[in-house]
Order: sequence, then C-alpha cells, then structure tokens
Amino acid sequence: MERTLRITEIFLSIQGESSHAGRPCAFVRLTGCPMRCVWCDSEYTFTGGERLSFEEIFQKLEDFGCKLVEVTGGEPLAQKAAFPFITELLDKNYEVLIETGGYVSTEKVDERAKIVLDVKCPASGESARNHWANLERLNAEKDEVKFVIADLNDWEFAKKIIGKYDLEKCTKEILISPVFGIENLQEIAETVSRSGLKVRLNLQLHKYIWGKDVHGV
Repeated sequence: MERTLRITEIFLSIQGESSHAGRPCAFVRLTGCPMRCVWCDSEYTFTGGERLSFEEIFQKLEDFGCKLVEVTGGEPLAQKAAFPFITELLDKNYEVLIETGGYVSTEKVDERAKIVLDVKCPASGESARNHWANLERLNAEKDEVKFVIADLNDWEFAKKIIGKYDLEKCTKEILISPVFGIENLQEIAETVSRSGLKVRLNLQLHKYIWGKDVHGV
C-alpha cells in the first residue's frame, strides 16, 4: 500500500467553517482537484505540492498538539492513499473532518470520519458533476452538507436538493455558504432567515479575521 500523499500545506489555525467554526484545527491540504469551480479560492492547490510519507505528516500534526484535523484540498479524496491515511489518523485518536467537493465517491471513507460535503450549485459551473450517491451515505449524527451560493438561483437549487434528499433529517448541519465578498450578502441572509428550513448561514470566519487571500479551510 502506498503510504505517501502529495501535500500543498500543513498548518495550524482556527476552523473557519461548519458547526466546528472557531475551534483550533490542524489542516492537511492535499494537492490536486478534478473540478474547476468559478469561485474557487484554492487554485494554488491544483498543481505542485510536496510528496510526504504518512509518518512525516503524523509528526507535523503531533508537533501541533491539536486533536482536531481537517483533511482538505483541492479534492482530498482524489488521491487514493487519502483513504488509508484517514483511517490511520482516526486510529491515532484524532477527530477527523473531511472537506470534499462531492465529485469523488465517499464510499471508502472510514465511517468514523466526519464529512463536510460541498454540493456544487449552478453558479459554480460544476453542478452537473455532483456525485449524488454521496448524499445517500450521510450520517445524521456527524456529517454536514455545504452549499456555496453566489445568488438566489443557487439558493433555490439548494432548497430543491435539501427537499429531494431529506437533508434536514439526514445530516447534522446544512450549511449555506455565501461566496466571500458578494454584494447581496444581506439579501441572502434575510432569505435564509425567512426560509423556515433547519439550516445554518456559514460565513468563512478565517477570511473575516485574516483577509480573503488567507489559506484557510
């Protein structure tokens, strides 16, 4: 079994999104992504990176002394070795979050990991590539779904998917994430507040602290 991953960066910060926002978190950001979302804020992960062994990554995480780890990208599940790496992290008693764009199947992800599944809305340019079976594998006790929305058309799309897959019952959290810097943020917030849905407006905390170009989640 291959025990290396191509890594863009490993760093300690504050979790910027999801129900875990504000918690100290160590990030393992893998290189590469099969998707090209219009609003992507991590294009720097598409190429390059450094190949590191599992042991080298584990040592960096141990040095941080933080038990919450997010495996992210790019698209972390695009590297096959990510699956055994996640299992070994869990075996070392880390709490593991997986930020995935939803294009790659989550079927082989260790069931102990907590998935944050990013469902692509129309404005991303990649909504046709969502792997819908991933929504049927969500665990209501721990997994979360994120919709990054740029406009009210994206919001209507999100509502349709929430209803179709009964996500209010099948997930721990439904995250409505406005694209950072959009002008209609107040309109989206007001629309969400009137929706009657069990959702959370999910702002990117790290960008409000350190600026839009920070390498956060």
